[in-house]
Amino acid sequence: MKTEPTPPAPVVLVIDDEVQIRRLLRLTLEGNGYRVYEATNGQEGLAEAAQRRPDAVVLDLGLPDLDGVKVLQRLREWSQVPVIVLSVRDREEDKIAALDQGADDYLTKPFGTGELLARLRVALRHAQPTADAAVFKSGPLEVDLVSRAVLVKGHPVKLTATEYSLLALFVRHAGKVLTHRQILREVWGPTYVEQTHYLRVYMTHLREKIETVPAEPELLITESGVGYRLMIK
Repeated sequence: MKTEPTPPAPVVLVIDDEVQIRRLLRLTLEGNGYRVYEATNGQEGLAEAAQRRPDAVVLDLGLPDLDGVKVLQRLREWSQVPVIVLSVRDREEDKIAALDQGADDYLTKPFGTGELLARLRVALRHAQPTADAAVFKSGPLEVDLVSRAVLVKGHPVKLTATEYSLLALFVRHAGKVLTHRQILREVWGPTYVEQTHYLRVYMTHLREKIETVPAEPELLITESGVGYRLMIK
Protein backbone atom coordinates (compact mmCIF):
# COMPACT_ATOMS: atom_id res chain seq x y z
CA MET A 1 0.00 0.00 0.00
CA LYS A 2 1.50 3.34 -1.09
CA THR A 3 1.81 6.02 1.55
CA GLU A 4 1.18 9.65 0.74
CA PRO A 5 4.35 11.77 0.68
CA THR A 6 4.71 14.07 3.66
CA PRO A 7 4.18 17.69 2.61
CA PRO A 8 7.21 19.94 3.15
CA ALA A 9 7.27 21.96 6.35
CA PRO A 10 6.16 25.58 5.87
CA VAL A 11 9.06 28.05 5.80
CA VAL A 12 8.94 31.12 8.04
CA LEU A 13 11.39 34.01 7.71
CA VAL A 14 11.96 35.95 10.95
CA ILE A 15 13.27 39.51 10.46
CA ASP A 16 14.23 40.88 13.88
CA ASP A 17 17.42 42.38 15.32
CA GLU A 18 16.83 41.04 18.88
CA VAL A 19 18.71 37.78 19.34
CA GLN A 20 16.44 36.70 22.25
CA ILE A 21 13.31 37.15 20.13
CA ARG A 22 14.81 35.24 17.22
CA ARG A 23 15.82 32.40 19.58
CA LEU A 24 12.31 32.26 21.10
CA LEU A 25 10.66 32.28 17.67
CA ARG A 26 12.96 29.59 16.33
CA LEU A 27 12.26 27.29 19.30
CA THR A 28 8.50 27.94 19.07
CA LEU A 29 8.18 27.59 15.31
CA GLU A 30 10.51 24.61 14.86
CA GLY A 31 8.75 22.92 17.76
CA ASN A 32 5.50 23.25 15.81
CA GLY A 33 6.68 21.91 12.48
CA TYR A 34 7.99 25.02 10.70
CA ARG A 35 11.37 25.59 9.07
CA VAL A 36 12.91 28.89 10.15
CA TYR A 37 15.32 31.33 8.52
CA GLU A 38 16.53 34.51 10.20
CA ALA A 39 17.57 38.03 9.22
CA THR A 40 18.85 40.71 11.57
CA ASN A 41 18.01 43.81 9.50
CA GLY A 42 15.78 45.00 6.69
CA GLN A 43 18.19 44.66 3.77
CA GLU A 44 19.14 41.15 4.84
CA GLY A 45 15.46 40.32 5.30
CA LEU A 46 14.57 41.41 1.77
CA ALA A 47 17.46 39.40 0.35
CA GLU A 48 16.45 36.31 2.35
CA ALA A 49 12.82 36.69 1.26
CA ALA A 50 13.91 36.79 -2.39
CA GLN A 51 16.19 33.77 -2.00
CA ARG A 52 14.15 31.55 0.35
CA ARG A 53 10.64 32.40 -0.93
CA PRO A 54 9.14 31.75 2.55
CA ASP A 55 5.54 30.79 3.19
CA ALA A 56 5.25 33.54 5.82
CA VAL A 57 7.30 36.39 7.30
CA VAL A 58 7.42 37.57 10.92
CA LEU A 59 8.65 41.19 10.79
CA ASP A 60 9.84 43.58 13.50
CA LEU A 61 9.35 47.29 12.81
CA GLY A 62 12.33 48.64 14.78
CA LEU A 63 15.15 47.42 12.57
CA PRO A 64 18.62 49.04 12.65
CA ASP A 65 18.83 49.96 8.95
CA LEU A 66 15.33 50.25 7.46
CA ASP A 67 12.06 50.89 9.24
CA GLY A 68 9.92 47.75 9.14
CA VAL A 69 7.12 49.58 7.32
CA LYS A 70 9.59 50.45 4.55
CA VAL A 71 10.69 46.79 4.39
CA LEU A 72 7.04 45.79 4.08
CA GLN A 73 6.45 48.38 1.37
CA ARG A 74 9.40 47.09 -0.67
CA LEU A 75 8.42 43.46 -0.12
CA ARG A 76 4.91 44.16 -1.39
CA GLU A 77 6.34 45.45 -4.69
CA TRP A 78 6.98 41.85 -5.73
CA SER A 79 5.51 39.44 -3.17
CA GLN A 80 2.17 38.72 -1.51
CA VAL A 81 3.69 36.42 1.14
CA PRO A 82 1.72 36.63 4.44
CA VAL A 83 3.43 39.03 6.85
CA ILE A 84 2.80 39.18 10.59
CA VAL A 85 4.27 42.29 12.21
CA LEU A 86 5.72 41.73 15.69
CA SER A 87 6.65 45.00 17.39
CA VAL A 88 6.90 46.87 20.69
CA ARG A 89 5.09 49.75 18.98
CA ASP A 90 1.51 49.61 20.22
CA ARG A 91 0.13 52.93 18.95
CA GLU A 92 -2.84 52.74 16.62
CA GLU A 93 -0.97 54.86 14.06
CA ASP A 94 1.82 52.29 13.85
CA LYS A 95 -0.63 49.40 13.45
CA ILE A 96 -2.59 51.27 10.78
CA ALA A 97 0.59 52.20 8.87
CA ALA A 98 1.77 48.58 8.78
CA LEU A 99 -1.64 47.18 7.84
CA ASP A 100 -2.14 49.85 5.16
CA GLN A 101 1.18 48.79 3.61
CA GLY A 102 0.00 45.19 3.35
CA ALA A 103 0.70 43.43 6.66
CA ASP A 104 -1.68 40.54 7.26
CA ASP A 105 -1.64 40.86 11.04
CA TYR A 106 -0.03 42.79 13.91
CA LEU A 107 1.09 41.55 17.33
CA THR A 108 2.70 43.68 20.02
CA LYS A 109 5.59 42.55 22.22
CA PRO A 110 5.48 40.92 24.71
CA PHE A 111 3.31 38.35 22.94
CA GLY A 112 1.87 34.91 23.62
CA THR A 113 3.41 32.19 21.48
CA GLY A 114 0.04 30.42 21.28
CA GLU A 115 -1.58 33.52 19.80
CA LEU A 116 1.28 33.96 17.33
CA LEU A 117 0.93 30.35 16.16
CA ALA A 118 -2.84 30.75 15.78
CA ARG A 119 -2.47 33.93 13.71
CA LEU A 120 0.23 32.30 11.61
CA ARG A 121 -2.08 29.36 10.84
CA VAL A 122 -4.84 31.76 9.76
CA ALA A 123 -2.44 33.75 7.54
CA LEU A 124 -1.19 30.57 5.87
CA ARG A 125 -4.75 29.27 5.33
CA HIS A 126 -5.72 32.57 3.77
CA ALA A 127 -2.73 32.42 1.43
CA GLN A 128 -3.53 28.92 0.13
CA PRO A 129 -5.76 28.77 -2.97
CA THR A 130 -8.42 26.09 -2.73
CA ALA A 131 -10.48 24.33 -5.37
CA ASP A 132 -13.60 25.67 -3.67
CA ALA A 133 -12.30 29.23 -3.41
CA ALA A 134 -15.47 30.69 -4.94
CA VAL A 135 -17.50 29.55 -1.91
CA PHE A 136 -16.50 30.89 1.50
CA LYS A 137 -17.78 29.32 4.73
CA SER A 138 -17.25 30.50 8.29
CA GLY A 139 -19.52 29.27 11.07
CA PRO A 140 -23.13 29.87 9.99
CA LEU A 141 -22.10 32.13 7.08
CA GLU A 142 -21.76 30.96 3.47
CA VAL A 143 -20.92 33.31 0.59
CA ASP A 144 -20.81 32.24 -3.06
CA LEU A 145 -18.73 34.85 -4.87
CA VAL A 146 -19.82 33.60 -8.30
CA SER A 147 -23.58 33.68 -7.80
CA ARG A 148 -23.32 36.47 -5.17
CA ALA A 149 -25.52 34.36 -2.87
CA VAL A 150 -25.28 34.83 0.90
CA LEU A 151 -26.65 32.23 3.32
CA VAL A 152 -26.80 32.27 7.11
CA LYS A 153 -27.63 28.92 8.73
CA GLY A 154 -28.73 27.76 5.28
CA HIS A 155 -31.21 30.60 4.76
CA PRO A 156 -30.77 33.23 2.02
CA VAL A 157 -29.93 36.75 3.21
CA LYS A 158 -30.80 39.78 1.11
CA LEU A 159 -28.07 42.42 1.04
CA THR A 160 -27.94 45.80 -0.67
CA ALA A 161 -25.26 46.29 -3.34
CA THR A 162 -23.03 48.20 -0.91
CA GLU A 163 -23.52 45.66 1.88
CA TYR A 164 -22.57 42.86 -0.51
CA SER A 165 -19.48 44.74 -1.75
CA LEU A 166 -18.42 45.23 1.85
CA LEU A 167 -18.93 41.57 2.75
CA ALA A 168 -17.20 40.36 -0.44
CA LEU A 169 -14.16 42.50 0.43
CA PHE A 170 -13.97 40.83 3.86
CA VAL A 171 -14.37 37.39 2.28
CA ARG A 172 -11.50 38.01 -0.15
CA HIS A 173 -9.32 38.99 2.84
CA ALA A 174 -10.79 36.60 5.43
CA GLY A 175 -8.74 36.35 8.60
CA LYS A 176 -6.85 39.57 7.80
CA VAL A 177 -7.27 42.92 9.54
CA LEU A 178 -8.55 45.58 7.13
CA THR A 179 -8.09 49.20 8.18
CA HIS A 180 -10.89 51.75 7.99
CA ARG A 181 -9.09 53.54 5.14
CA GLN A 182 -8.55 50.32 3.17
CA ILE A 183 -12.23 49.40 3.41
CA LEU A 184 -13.51 52.87 2.54
CA ARG A 185 -11.14 53.14 -0.44
CA GLU A 186 -12.12 49.73 -1.83
CA VAL A 187 -15.89 50.00 -1.33
CA TRP A 188 -16.64 53.71 -1.64
CA GLY A 189 -13.59 55.06 -3.49
CA PRO A 190 -10.49 57.14 -2.67
CA THR A 191 -12.45 60.35 -1.97
CA TYR A 192 -14.24 58.65 0.96
CA VAL A 193 -11.25 57.42 3.01
CA GLU A 194 -12.03 59.83 5.88
CA GLN A 195 -15.78 59.09 5.99
CA THR A 196 -15.65 56.52 8.79
CA HIS A 197 -19.30 57.16 9.73
CA TYR A 198 -20.31 55.50 6.41
CA LEU A 199 -18.46 52.41 7.48
CA ARG A 200 -19.91 52.31 11.02
CA VAL A 201 -23.46 52.53 9.65
CA TYR A 202 -22.96 49.76 7.08
CA MET A 203 -21.11 47.51 9.53
CA THR A 204 -24.10 47.79 11.85
CA HIS A 205 -26.49 46.86 9.02
CA LEU A 206 -24.30 43.96 7.89
CA ARG A 207 -23.95 42.55 11.40
CA GLU A 208 -27.73 42.72 11.86
CA LYS A 209 -28.09 40.46 8.82
CA ILE A 210 -25.31 37.91 9.31
CA GLU A 211 -24.49 37.76 13.03
CA THR A 212 -26.43 35.50 15.42
CA VAL A 213 -26.22 38.23 18.09
CA PRO A 214 -25.39 41.51 16.30
CA ALA A 215 -24.38 43.26 19.54
CA GLU A 216 -21.85 40.47 20.23
CA PRO A 217 -20.35 39.77 16.79
CA GLU A 218 -18.43 36.55 16.26
CA LEU A 219 -17.79 36.91 12.51
CA LEU A 220 -17.09 40.60 11.85
CA ILE A 221 -14.77 41.54 14.70
CA THR A 222 -13.75 45.10 15.57
CA GLU A 223 -10.02 45.74 15.85
CA SER A 224 -10.23 48.76 18.14
CA GLY A 225 -9.11 52.00 16.50
CA VAL A 226 -7.73 50.13 13.49
CA GLY A 227 -10.47 48.41 11.48
CA TYR A 228 -12.27 45.07 11.19
CA ARG A 229 -11.55 41.40 10.60
CA LEU A 230 -13.75 38.59 9.21
CA MET A 231 -13.05 35.55 11.33
CA ILE A 232 -12.40 32.12 9.81
CA LYS A 233 -14.21 29.47 11.84
